[in-house]
Amino acid sequence: MKIRAAVLERMGAEPPYARSKPLSIRTVELAPPGPGEVLVKIAAAGLCHSDLSVINGDRPRPMPMALGHEAAGTVEALGDGVHDLAPGDHVVVVFVPSCGHCAPCAEGRPALCEPGAAANGAGTLLSGARRLADEDGRPLNHHLGCSVFAEYATVSRRSLVKVDPEVPLDEAALFGCAVLTGVGAVVNTARVQVGASTAVVGLGGVGLAAVLGAVAAGARQVVAVDLSPAKLDEARRLGATHAVDAGSADAAEQVRALSDGGVEFAFEFAGAVKALDLAYRITRRGGTTVTAGLPPPGVPFGLPAVSLVAEERTLKGSYIGTCVPSRDIPRYMALYRQGRLPVDRLLSGRLRLDDINEGFDRLHEGRAVRQVVVF
Repeated sequence: MKIRAAVLERMGAEPPYARSKPLSIRTVELAPPGPGEVLVKIAAAGLCHSDLSVINGDRPRPMPMALGHEAAGTVEALGDGVHDLAPGDHVVVVFVPSCGHCAPCAEGRPALCEPGAAANGAGTLLSGARRLADEDGRPLNHHLGCSVFAEYATVSRRSLVKVDPEVPLDEAALFGCAVLTGVGAVVNTARVQVGASTAVVGLGGVGLAAVLGAVAAGARQVVAVDLSPAKLDEARRLGATHAVDAGSADAAEQVRALSDGGVEFAFEFAGAVKALDLAYRITRRGGTTVTAGLPPPGVPFGLPAVSLVAEERTLKGSYIGTCVPSRDIPRYMALYRQGRLPVDRLLSGRLRLDDINEGFDRLHEGRAVRQVVVF
């Protein structure tokens, strides 16, 4: 079938993207679902820094690629062997498919699925197939098995979670990346307990979702840290107890003073080594620093190794919030419907597919938290 999609031909475009137009909106061919695959009619797709890092070349991917990895929609058609979904079901797309059989999947860690990671790196679906092509028949790569900046997407069944149809799809889209990653880092990776002290460095969509997660987990202190006054204000509105300008020369000292020597859990979502260094420095003795930001590959991080032993410090990575999507997305949606996880407040704008380059300018400039393309 012919669909409209946002296609990236090459990485490294210079902003403003409204002028350089790295994403071209074009008609492409989408093949029907093969065995174990599903055709999804996309209702809404979120703009994420992970998309931006492909556009600017920080996260190299095979080109050309139909971009987009955070979305929600409705099931349109089923491939052979898919019996647990039906046309019309509401689904959220997850950007790491889980095979269910590799060592991480067998250990209950589907976010680290090895065949899923290999397929994502190759630009294919979990099966190894590509279901997208341009009008000349040239294959297009899939972005993280999703490619959801498009009217429809053919994806692996293992990239989908069926969700509550009462949740609006433009809000449900945020659960596939921002909420899984931010809330999951708090409740799964760090296992923040009631009464703990926390800090969140980097207040994009994922960082602000982590603020919501820390509040929902019952943290007594949530210190928001960012360069943007507007984002610090937003973090306070979402429940942060304190706000600190990351650009201040004494930012670390401010956080340590607020938290009586450092927080028990510090989270980094900026994807920058300076932000990770700050998060480590504001973590107390015996505390845990969690990083879910994705700096460019090959960028090293140095730390005083003796602190790991002498202070019993922990430094942990968190990918997709150490999530089990089929378990966590329904749980987080239930909290949302109870008013305990107000994810809808992360939604800063809706736009048309034709305006997606302008949307990435707003994201690049820090003028938006989470925008969604609506279809």
